[in-house]
Amino acid sequence: MTTNFYIPEDQAPLPPTDADVLTTACDYCVVACGFKVYRWPLEKANGGMKAEENAFGIAFPSAPLQSWVAPAQHNVVMHNDKPHNIVIVPDKDTNAVNKNGDSSMRGGLIAQKVYNPSTGTRDRLTSPLMRIGGTLQPVSWDMALNVAAAVGRHVLDKHGADAYGIKTYSYQYIENTYAITKYAFRHVNTPNFAFHDTPSDVTSTPGFRDAGFDNFGPSYDDWGAADVLMIAGTDPYETKTILFTQYIMPAVRRGMKTIILNPRETAGIAWLKTQGALILDVYPGTDTLVLGAIARVIMENGWEDSEWIQKWVNSKWESSSGFGQGTRNTPWQWRTTWGLFQTDGFEDYKTWNKEQDEYDPDYAARYAGIDVEKIYQAAEMLAKPKDGKRPKASIAIEKGFYWSNNTANTNAVASLATIIGTGGREGQVIGRLGGHQRGGVSGGKLPRNKSPEKLPGRRRRALDTDRWTYSGHTRFAHVIGTTWIQSMAGSQGLQRKFWELVSANPNQVHSYDEKGIIETLKARCDSGGMVVINQDIYLRDPIGAKFADIVFPAAGWGEENFIRANGERRLRLYQKFNDAPGEARPDWWIISQLAQRMGFDGFDWENSNEVAEEAARFSRGSRKDFFMVKVAAHKEGKTLHEKMREFGTDGIQGPVFYNYDTGKLVGTKRLHDVALATDAKRLEVMGLTNGAVGANVLGKKMTGFNTQTGKINLQKHPWGLFSDLHKWLQPKNDELWFSNGRINEIWQSGFDDVERRAYTAQRWPENWVEIHPDDAAERGIEAGDRVMMYSDRVPVFKDTILGIDESHFQFSTLMERGHIKLDTAAVTAVAIVTPAVKKGVLYANMLDMRQPSNSLTVRVVDNISGNYNFKMGVAKVRKIGESTYKKEFRSFSFAPRNIV
Repeated sequence: MTTNFYIPEDQAPLPPTDADVLTTACDYCVVACGFKVYRWPLEKANGGMKAEENAFGIAFPSAPLQSWVAPAQHNVVMHNDKPHNIVIVPDKDTNAVNKNGDSSMRGGLIAQKVYNPSTGTRDRLTSPLMRIGGTLQPVSWDMALNVAAAVGRHVLDKHGADAYGIKTYSYQYIENTYAITKYAFRHVNTPNFAFHDTPSDVTSTPGFRDAGFDNFGPSYDDWGAADVLMIAGTDPYETKTILFTQYIMPAVRRGMKTIILNPRETAGIAWLKTQGALILDVYPGTDTLVLGAIARVIMENGWEDSEWIQKWVNSKWESSSGFGQGTRNTPWQWRTTWGLFQTDGFEDYKTWNKEQDEYDPDYAARYAGIDVEKIYQAAEMLAKPKDGKRPKASIAIEKGFYWSNNTANTNAVASLATIIGTGGREGQVIGRLGGHQRGGVSGGKLPRNKSPEKLPGRRRRALDTDRWTYSGHTRFAHVIGTTWIQSMAGSQGLQRKFWELVSANPNQVHSYDEKGIIETLKARCDSGGMVVINQDIYLRDPIGAKFADIVFPAAGWGEENFIRANGERRLRLYQKFNDAPGEARPDWWIISQLAQRMGFDGFDWENSNEVAEEAARFSRGSRKDFFMVKVAAHKEGKTLHEKMREFGTDGIQGPVFYNYDTGKLVGTKRLHDVALATDAKRLEVMGLTNGAVGANVLGKKMTGFNTQTGKINLQKHPWGLFSDLHKWLQPKNDELWFSNGRINEIWQSGFDDVERRAYTAQRWPENWVEIHPDDAAERGIEAGDRVMMYSDRVPVFKDTILGIDESHFQFSTLMERGHIKLDTAAVTAVAIVTPAVKKGVLYANMLDMRQPSNSLTVRVVDNISGNYNFKMGVAKVRKIGESTYKKEFRSFSFAPRNIV
């Protein structure tokens, strides 16, 4: 048996001087580097080597840091039904984001993403499919849409809105997310809805939301403006490369210190370590303890920022203002009612922290598996004044942190930030670094009041779509652009439930008659089974390949004009530069056609600009408010998309404001910008004086925080809400902690990378797991061995409940009351033996579609937020043989990732 191999090309064409030039941004990570697309007909001559002969205007071979074209940056596409060359390269002329025209490995290969039947993209979905006789068969759009609409309408009329489930991405383009959520919330009006990364429609960072911090308030410049930067749960180099290399690395070279909370040392962290970074390599889920202990040390030494606290922290009455009324359906209201989180201000928090035994530094360090001296060192770095001057500290978090103890971790880090004066000032910011880009604009609100799941008291909880489906209540599952099964926790058990509800149901389609198909699928829904509709660009296994009754082919990046924002709220137009393959259509179009057949009005859009212009109104007041761009565009006789095109790769940071007198649009560098003090000051800086406010919206989060008063809610972070699960999960016998995450070379589920790019497929041909040398030696495992990770202790919250007492969603209570099932899971992988991972911890690829590591993670939601703690699990690991890669050095490198 031989492994795949990659034979690189050694040349690429240069664009001619008259090539079309369009702007776009990378489709992958949150940074969203700006790119230029050069396009010219295939029959036309390519550009030449002399400066006057090519579109770059430079002589080739080019000098260092000048423009150049790699073979991977060239492709051939169809444009207006004719073949064209395209070259897609980082924009060296941009003044924002990737200012030097740099890119990550992912972005540098983005030209390979585009459909070309002679490449690995040849299996793009090009026509609607319907499962007939067990096989997906091509059908017409009319037939596919008619069947989906008829069955969906039947489910709504007979079984109710909560039987119609919608699982979709949150991050894609504004035109698509608006259309989908308008359909789901305002028309289907279903509570059975969740985005791609959570089982419920809930915030990913509840502690930020309740404190009043926006996830993406900082600008990229802010991440390099601090004296000390704490990074929790991510390596920005691996996952947000340009943010690291162009903003964080230069700041570190200038003297910025860093603190890292992460059980794994990768390339970026290793480099920071050489520059003096403090590494807190905590066990998964124990961050809360360490943060609480750091906060205690700071307060005991009087290093808190008293001036900031006095001015910007709510007192008891201020945090209670406006809360505790009515049915208490908002998260902060029911949380304060319980009395577990709300404080009476700083002194109350200080007293509470001191009373918690688990925030004693010795206890926290011992439980988290770190040296206690690191807690004291972190406290000094973050808050100890030097020569009478406080250090400017910023805090950045990401999924490894907030998906391992969702509520308590985000509460604790928000409180730590508050007591050291972090928030809303240059070099003193707190926020997420981000994963995917920010393309969500909601066309409505989740009808939480229709959710059958209830918390203690009169409080509805956002419906857990996984549990609702697992219980057999979802009759129609509409899945859009996400690998629902593998991307959720306890995924192998969820896949077995899909098989039971879909494939094992006796009502299977064997007729080509449209009416007969509709009746068969209705019968499946009525018998307790489930019908699955899937929209995607590829046929994904198993959601599309095994379970979907109808598959709609979607169009994506480069195949339509779309708007999206990045992690500093920078809005840009991603221009269309090639035809979508076959009959593929953008998701907004598919939704519009389906909605009209369902009898819903307001979906008769002619093009994507019309969707964007309707969505603009729903962006008002949000972090990426672009309504005023539409106002400006219409004043100039342009469309919204035409106006957005003018911003090129620089884009404009939301929220966007408009000066009616000068016609100038002004972006927002950072939210919570307390340096501007008042809305009047902000208006002055923006040039929006003389009563020219008009339709501009100035929200509290512009010059303050997103709370009733505009001040911060300082919160408690009780360990006891999570400690029973963590204690139960502690590795027993031969088990190890299990966690997972991303690496630089692979984006998301690898649909563009390991499945369709020869180089990446050769580099990462199979699933992998990192194991510490001591743990490997004890189990007879060497690098390159094929191993099995397995567990019979995967807890699954298996049903929908009505909570009566406060403890009913506590893990120990769920166990006692029989709501937890212990599932089994097994995943194979190739072992990478490395000291880069903490002893006692296994670390695997986040989402290998063939061997999803989420099968081993806990499928029990955070009892407050309703989110999964995806980074938490335990597993045993044993050798099952040697892989071919162990001695054949053509693919798979076993070199540790912490090489600098």
